[in-house]
Formats: sequence, C-alpha cells, structure tokens
Amino acid sequence: MITLTVKLFPILAVVCSVFACLFPSVLTPLGFLIVPLLGFIMLGMGATLSLKDFAESIRKPKAVITGFILQFGIMPVAAYVIAKLLRLPEDQMIGLVMVGSVAGGTASNVIAYLAGGDVALSITMTACSTVGGIFLTPLLSALYLGQTVDVPVWDMFKSILLIVALPVGIGLVINRLMRGKEAILNKACPFMSVIGIVFVIAIIMALNANAVRSSGWLILLAVILHNGIGIALGYFLSKLLRCSHKEAVTIAIETGMQNSGLAAALSKQFFGISCALPGAIFSVWHNISGSIFAACVSGSLKNKTANQK
Repeated sequence: MITLTVKLFPILAVVCSVFACLFPSVLTPLGFLIVPLLGFIMLGMGATLSLKDFAESIRKPKAVITGFILQFGIMPVAAYVIAKLLRLPEDQMIGLVMVGSVAGGTASNVIAYLAGGDVALSITMTACSTVGGIFLTPLLSALYLGQTVDVPVWDMFKSILLIVALPVGIGLVINRLMRGKEAILNKACPFMSVIGIVFVIAIIMALNANAVRSSGWLILLAVILHNGIGIALGYFLSKLLRCSHKEAVTIAIETGMQNSGLAAALSKQFFGISCALPGAIFSVWHNISGSIFAACVSGSLKNKTANQK
C-alpha cells in the first residue's frame, strides 16, 4: 500500500491539476473545503504516529537537530532568494516563501522508505518539524515577508494550532486507542491523505486557472529550483556535519519535501488565493522529484549495506 500510494499520488495530482485548469468552474465552488481537508490530512498523519516516534530523537539527537536546523534554515532563505532572482510577482513570492517556512511534508516518510533511508529518523524529523513549525512558520514568514506585506503572526499561529496541532493531537489519541492495530492505520491513513491532498491541489489549481495559464512555467521553475536546492544542500551539508550516508539521504528528503498543502492553505487564508499557487504546484512536483531521488539513491544504499555485511 505504501508503494502504491506514492505511485498513485503524482499521477492523480497531475491528472486532477490538468482537469482543474481545463474545467475550473467544476471545482471553484469548493474553495471552502481547503482548510478542513488540511485538518483531515494532519489527523491522518497524527494517527500514524505515536509518542515513541518523538522519543526516537533521543537515540539520534545529532541527525534530528541537523535536519531541523537545515529544514528551517535552508528552505525559507532559498525561497526568498529564488523569488527575487526570478522576479516573481508579489503574490507568488509570498506563496513560495510560505512553502519554505513550513515543516517537512508527510510524504517524505514514504519517500525515505522507498529510498532505503532511515524511516524512523524520517518520522521523527517530520514529527519534530511539525511541532516546531507551529511556532517557527509564523515567525519565519514575518521575517522574510514582513517588509513586503503585513504578516498576521498571532492569527497565523492560532490557525496552525487548529489546522495542525489539534488534528495531530487527536490522531495521536486515535493511534493510542488502536494499539495493536497500527497496521490498519498505516495502510488506510496514507491513502486517505493522498485523496485529501489531491482534492486540495485540484481546488487551488481551479481557483488559479488563469494564473497557471499566464505564468505557470515561471512558478514551476521556481518550485523545481527550490525543491532541488533543499534536497542537494540537505544531503551535502549533512555529510559535512559527519552524518552517515543513510542519515544524509533521509535528511535530504526531509529538507526538500515540504508540507506544501499547509503552505497553500495558510497562503489562501491570510494573503489571498493567488498566493496559494506555489504550494499547490510544489505538492505535485516534490512527490515526483522525491520518487526519482529515491530510485537513484536506493541502489547505493543497498550496496553500502551489503558491503558492510
């Protein structure tokens, strides 16, 4: 189911995005569903986690701390610099910076699994960055966007509590109540999350159909650069900090893959629907690039493991 979920996501996301751009009127009335769907996705993420996942950080504090710093250090800076270099319109720059300011995406855990990375580390990093993002996302967006737009830091903080913290907390309770039946949650929740995020992407694409037609390629270029820089620097800086190859691969995936659905929802809620477009495109692209990266590195990780034996 995990592999099938990853294979289905990019295909479904691309197909639904094309449909949304060709027939936007079908989906535009559903704009009010974006935030509730995000909460549903975060609930699914929480249901696949347990307190043990957070406790994993005690075993590998260096890797978790390294990943956390790179996550919130590289991505917002890269987003801001790329937006300036490409001279993106203000609304698209806001959206890209929001993508860079949020936590790691839940799909990173699946990509880490396919790449042969450290899945426990990936889950721990996602959990820690999700909690950290509750506080850091409003602060980072204010730091990089404050001179451009008025960032409602306190309102954004409260919104993240409702969209992220509350659903994840409920999900943790569900995981606890279903102890011994985690396999069911691990099969059902990723698939349900895929359906939810595909709907979010499609609705945002429909609401931005005109912008996609007029400047979609420029936004796509910005997203590809942003994602690629995150993966590349995540890997090489981790190696410089003496993380193992397996840890560096995991950190690279975690750094480059963002919770872009959350970024899109926050952008729409606080800055306008046009600002949500980079997040929607990032949601499609980072799963495609992540799957390609996983295919490229999985062989090297298997060889290293075999040599060690």
